[in-house]
Amino acid sequence: MSLACCTWIHKAGRRGEVIAGYLVDDMAERSKVDYCCFLAGAKVAGGWWAAGAEKVVADGLTEWYLLDLQTVMASGEDFDLSTLKFQLSQTQSMWKEDMERSQSQIDDLQGKLEEVKAFIHGSEEDARKELEVLWRRVKTTATLLTYLKSKARLMAVPHLAHTSCGIKQLDGVGLVDKNGVPFSGWSKNIDISSFDNPDEESWIGISHQHGSLDEQDGAYIGEVLKNVQMVTDVMETLVKRVLMAESETAIEKKKVTLGQEEINKKVVQIESMSMKLEEMERFTLGTNGILNEMRQRVEDLVQETSRQRQRAAENEQELCRVKQDFESLKTYVSSLINVRETLLSSEKQFQTIERLFERLVAKTTQLESEKMQKETEVHKLMEENMRLTTLLDKKEAQLLAMNEQCKVMALSASNI
Repeated sequence: MSLACCTWIHKAGRRGEVIAGYLVDDMAERSKVDYCCFLAGAKVAGGWWAAGAEKVVADGLTEWYLLDLQTVMASGEDFDLSTLKFQLSQTQSMWKEDMERSQSQIDDLQGKLEEVKAFIHGSEEDARKELEVLWRRVKTTATLLTYLKSKARLMAVPHLAHTSCGIKQLDGVGLVDKNGVPFSGWSKNIDISSFDNPDEESWIGISHQHGSLDEQDGAYIGEVLKNVQMVTDVMETLVKRVLMAESETAIEKKKVTLGQEEINKKVVQIESMSMKLEEMERFTLGTNGILNEMRQRVEDLVQETSRQRQRAAENEQELCRVKQDFESLKTYVSSLINVRETLLSSEKQFQTIERLFERLVAKTTQLESEKMQKETEVHKLMEENMRLTTLLDKKEAQLLAMNEQCKVMALSASNI
C-alpha cells in the first residue's frame, strides 16, 4: 500500500469531537491532524469510523490508523482525489518542518550533553584533588593529636613532665625552665590574648582563600601547628603552676607546723595555770574547813553566796559587781577591827576569832595580790588565744568564790 493511496485517520478518544468532518481529541490537536479524509464505514457518535484501517503508530495520547484509499473508494462514498493529494502534501511538509526542528533540538541537546560531560570530568578531577588535600590534612591532624596525646601522658608523670618542659635543678639556683628563668621569676598567669580572635580570623581567611589547593593546605597545616604549639605551651605553663602550687603548699605546711607548736606551748602554759588554780582551790577548801563553824550561824548568807557564785560563772559583768562587794568587804573588815577595839573587855571570848580575822585579813590581801597577777596573765593569754577565754573565766570565778568566803567570815564575825 503506497503513501499516495492512503491517509491518516485519528481514532476518537474519550474526549473526541467531530469538527468539519475531522475526528480530533481536542482543540490543541488540530495542528497535528491538519488533514482530512472522508470516512467510510459506520457513522458513530456523530463521526465516521474508518473501515479496514491498520494501526501503525501509538504516541501515548492518540492512536493513528493507516487506511487504504481503495477501501474508502469501495465504501460507496464520493471521494475527491485532488483534495486528498493536496492535504497529503501539506501534511508531508509539516512533518518535514517538525523533523528539522526536532533535529536542531537534538543537536542542541547533544552540545549541551558534551558540555555537561566535560564539566563532570573537571568536577571529578577537582573533587579528587580536594579529597587528597583533605586526606593529607586528616593524617597531619591525626599525627599532631598523637603527639599531643603522648605529650599529655608525659605531663602526667612528674619527672618526665619536668624533662619534657626543659625544667632543670641547678645547684645554688634551684629550678629553672628551658629559657633559663629561675623559679622565683615564673608567672602563674597564662597569656590568653593569643588564643582569641586572631586564630578564628586566620581560619576564616583560609576557608575563603582563592589560591591553589597546595597553598591552602600549607596555610591550614601552619595554623594547626600554631595551635598545637599553643596547647603545648599551655601544658608547660600548667606544669610550672603545679610546681609553684606544690612549693606554696610546702611553705603553708611549715607555717601550720609552727602554729601547732605555738598552740602546744600555749596549752602547756594553760595547764600550768590550771595546776596553780587547783592549788588555790585546795587552799580555799582548807579555809572552808576553818569556817565550817560559822556557816551554821549565817545560813542565809551562804545561800546568797551560792547565788553569787552562779551569777559570777555566767558573765564577766557579775565579776565587776563581786569586785565592788570585795571592796565593801574590806571596808567592813576595817570597821570590824574598830569594833574589836571597843570589845577589848571580851578579849578572852573573842581571842580565837580575832586571830582568825587577822589571819583572814592577811590571807585576803595575799589572795587579792595573787588575783590581780592572775588576771593580768589571763588577759594576756586571752589576747593570744581567744578560744581559751571560757576556761580562764571559770578559774577566775573560783578565785572570786574565795573572796566571797572571806566576806562570809567577816559577816559572821560582825554577828558574833
